[in-house]
Formats: sequence, structure tokens, C-alpha cells
Amino acid sequence: MPLVGVAHGSRDPRSAVAVGELIDSVRALRPELDVRGAFLDLSTPPVLEVLSGLYAEGHRSVVVVPLLLGRAFHARVDLPGLLEEARGRMPHLSTTVSDVLGPDPRLETALLGRLAEVGALPGDPELGVVLAATGSSHAPANARVVEIAERWAHTQGWSGVRAAFASAATPDVAAAAAALRARGARRIAVASYFLAPGLLPDRVRAMAGDAAVAEPLGASVAAVVLERYDEVTTTAQRTA
Repeated sequence: MPLVGVAHGSRDPRSAVAVGELIDSVRALRPELDVRGAFLDLSTPPVLEVLSGLYAEGHRSVVVVPLLLGRAFHARVDLPGLLEEARGRMPHLSTTVSDVLGPDPRLETALLGRLAEVGALPGDPELGVVLAATGSSHAPANARVVEIAERWAHTQGWSGVRAAFASAATPDVAAAAAALRARGARRIAVASYFLAPGLLPDRVRAMAGDAAVAEPLGASVAAVVLERYDEVTTTAQRTA
């Protein structure tokens, strides 16, 4: 079955480029798999166009992998609504949706790798780390980010770790960094819990001041995308 990776989309063209690089990395890991990229909004190609194209090619079963880091509004409402519309247009098309990418230990490993790229290494007692994410009105989505920050606070040997959000939730990056400095951090680094560049990562960078800001996750999550695909295809095979 083809894999359709569905990202949110952005008016910032860098976002679509980064998602394309992720899709290319997924293809490179599994060349025999038909992998397509699509977007919920703002970028092209849209989800319905990609599904219509696969349907026209003769495919009747597709696995949709949300390229989303948490189960916020886009995963719970936007994507199901589009897939329901697709079923109305193409009643013989079966779309199986995997879980979102996070939480996953490999996402944390990738985040730590991005931090290392800007010199923020574990075991530095003078370093405070802000884990910056999108933020959501759906409290459980924010709680997953807080859980990662609290775990890092106990395992990475830093002065402290705080979660922060670029929208819809508090604290923001500036407030989280101030709290870390108040408890003794001499330097601040920011982990970007975003898939791709765009407006919100830029907002985080603008609020970070002189902190070292890591790049978004990008293609480093390609293996997680394939695992989400494998989880649903293996389940389908067992129940067939």
C-alpha cells in the first residue's frame, strides 16, 4: 500500500521544502515503497489531490501517516474531516490512518542531536534548556511536551529544562528562559520541537535572544514515519 505523509503546511516555502526532504529520506530508507507527500492546508499538493491521483492510478488502499508531532486539532479534526471528504468522493478507497509521530523516544534522540549541533551537550550544569513546541488549546498535547522536559531535567545533567510554547499556551520561550536563569543557568539553548521551519519556529528564534537555537527535526524523523506505516500494515495483516 502507498504511504501518504500528511503535513500541516505553511505559507513559508521553507516548510514545504523541509517536508519534501523528509519524504525523500523516507523513500531512500525504503525504495520499494510508494511514498507521497501531502498537506492539510497552505502548501501543495493538498491531501485530496494526492489521494485522487492514487485512486486514478488504480490504488484502493492507502496508509496515511500524519507528519504531526502530537494529537492536537490538526490530527483530531482537520485530517479526519479531509479523509471523510475523500471517502465521499472515492467510496472504494480505503484509507488507514497511523498514529502521529510523537511521542516517541527517537524524536527525543533527534531533538538531542539537533541540540548537540549548536553545542548544547548533556552533562553541562551551567546550561538551561528550553523545549519549544507549537502549543495547543488541547491540554493533553501540551502535557506531552512538559513530560519530555521534566524527563530531561532528571536525566541530561543540565541546570534545568523548561517546556515553552509558541502559541495557544504558556509559558513562552522568553518566560521559560528567564525562569531557567533565575535558578542559576548561565547559558540557554532552545530545542525546536517542530517538524519544519516556518512562522512559529521563527517566533521562537526571535524570542530566544542570545540563546543557541537548534534547528527543527526535519528529515531526522524518517525512520519514525516508516514505523508508523509498519504498525498499521502489520495490524491489518494480522486481522485479515
